[in-house]
Amino acid sequence: MLIVCSPEELGLCPRRWALMLARAEELCRTGTIPALSLHVQRQGRTTGVHHFGTRKLNRPVAVDSHTLFLVASLTKPMVAMATLILVERGQMLLNQQVHEFLPEMKQAGKRAMTIRHLLTHTSGLPDMLPNNEELRNDHAPLSRFVEESCHTELIFPPGRTAQYQSMGYALLGEIIQRVSGRSCADFLQQELFHPLGMTQSFLGLPSDSPDHQRVAEIELAEPLRSATSWNWNSAYWRELGAPWGGVLTTAEDLAKFLRMMLAGRNADQHSAPLSPESLREAVENRLHDFAAIPDSERRARGWGLGWRLNWKDHRHAFCDLLPNDVAGHWGATGTLFWIDPAREMGVVLLGTRPLNDHPSPLTGLSNMIAAAFV
Repeated sequence: MLIVCSPEELGLCPRRWALMLARAEELCRTGTIPALSLHVQRQGRTTGVHHFGTRKLNRPVAVDSHTLFLVASLTKPMVAMATLILVERGQMLLNQQVHEFLPEMKQAGKRAMTIRHLLTHTSGLPDMLPNNEELRNDHAPLSRFVEESCHTELIFPPGRTAQYQSMGYALLGEIIQRVSGRSCADFLQQELFHPLGMTQSFLGLPSDSPDHQRVAEIELAEPLRSATSWNWNSAYWRELGAPWGGVLTTAEDLAKFLRMMLAGRNADQHSAPLSPESLREAVENRLHDFAAIPDSERRARGWGLGWRLNWKDHRHAFCDLLPNDVAGHWGATGTLFWIDPAREMGVVLLGTRPLNDHPSPLTGLSNMIAAAFV
């Protein structure tokens, strides 16, 4: 449990912390980010959740503790940790080949692909399928994405390099279902969210759920804005529960997830979903496990098991002022979280302005938060 305290008790410079909060408020007041929730923790303490802006694009409905954010690819580290739960239970191994769980993956070139490859973005699968928009326009179920992923061509042989691949997480969701006998959404709910007290987290909302009214609307650019039946604000996408990007949650709930990742050996091992060994393995640079990956890529563009390292030379670095072993993830809808295990710090920034080809204002807030710690 996180203890709410003053900025000074958290080890923050009051002046710099106040400047960061003022900047967050300004970003929402000027419409740069329509809605924003942020949470900062250190060594089990926090100042609480701070909310800004409006969750409705066409009318002022203040963001509050009940506002749900579609966090996009922040889903991936959660699915990765669910996968490690099955590894800890002896129900799979990281170096087991994917075709042992999905016989559809037996074709030449894919037989060598392992669970480890899926988790580390080294599988050779594409990020999105060539007919991704057609599938969404048809309101395809998850099974269609899995089927298409099993038959799509690889971009490179597994283990030769790392390239971001959402479809690897589509397969992980299916593997979790086949191994556990429960949907990925149910497995996350029962084995991760519930034990951590994440009562406002969902991998997909039921069609009749009143929680749809709580979701912060994402400010979309064309052509997504016109794709009203399948874009991020559509009922279809909110209900799909995509293992690569479908979690809806709050900053407070994600703070509990990050607390699990940071607690390590201080956690109550009788109730924690995962062991300290798994938590440590997940956030360290696992590209060093692959001999064929070029050294420059391993050093500057590291991946853990579902967790990205802080790519300092990339426009979407988590923070300019922290080392490259800080672990976290971006979400395309305009979300970010990261942890600094060395200082036991965690930051959640949930916005509704999608990422684009320019550095995100969330990185600026990250910089101000890092600079506020003394």
